[in-house]
Amino acid sequence: MLSPSSPARTPETIHPALWLASQLARGNGRGVSSGFEALDAELPGRGWPTGVLIELLLPQDGVGELRLLRPLLAQPQRLRPGAPSGRIALLQAPHAINAPGWAAMGVPATRLLQLQADTPVDACWAAEQVLRADSCQALLMWQARLRKGDHDLLRRLHVAAQAGQTLFFMLRPLACAREASPAPLRLTLRPAPGGLDIGFLKRRGPLREHSLFLPLTPSPNLQRHVSPVDRRTPATAAAGSLPSELAG
Repeated sequence: MLSPSSPARTPETIHPALWLASQLARGNGRGVSSGFEALDAELPGRGWPTGVLIELLLPQDGVGELRLLRPLLAQPQRLRPGAPSGRIALLQAPHAINAPGWAAMGVPATRLLQLQADTPVDACWAAEQVLRADSCQALLMWQARLRKGDHDLLRRLHVAAQAGQTLFFMLRPLACAREASPAPLRLTLRPAPGGLDIGFLKRRGPLREHSLFLPLTPSPNLQRHVSPVDRRTPATAAAGSLPSELAG
């Protein structure tokens, strides 16, 4: 039986990258707060980890993934002295940048960098350059299901992410949950009334069997009050006023 002072009970005293299966990993530093206390409590380092690949798996675009990241992205952060503050790279985004929508989230268009590539290989090359340059606060990359021969690209991106402190989120289809991935943090996002159900598919820590419901503020675009349009009831057409081919 282990004594209370045994290093096996406190493996983090041996090396910060070690942890017990019953505890969340601490890693080499504290994560960046997600802005949601309940979520931070379930993430190793109590926040989003920097310098790693984070996968968000979605049943479809627009389930609330940007509202989930809103508290993080709305706060510009400088990675290091002299580096640009708060730049956000959007790679392979499914839609063009909606500047008013991002501004309503607290992110001005001047902080956004939109990148598009013709092929998955080119997209991964662009992501590598962003990660190795370490000049962006965050990189959001939308990636469809990869072909069998392309899975090494994920490992390359995870290695590239470790070269800096960029917050790297890859948004992928929920069907990718069945596939292996080098990402140390994989979350499933499903829409729920008033928010999101977050599943912890993979994390450095104990398995969480049940999803976490996270209430989210509705999109500002959905909160706008739309005035009803006053439409008059059209008058009944007088008999004989319509051409015969339309009156039959």
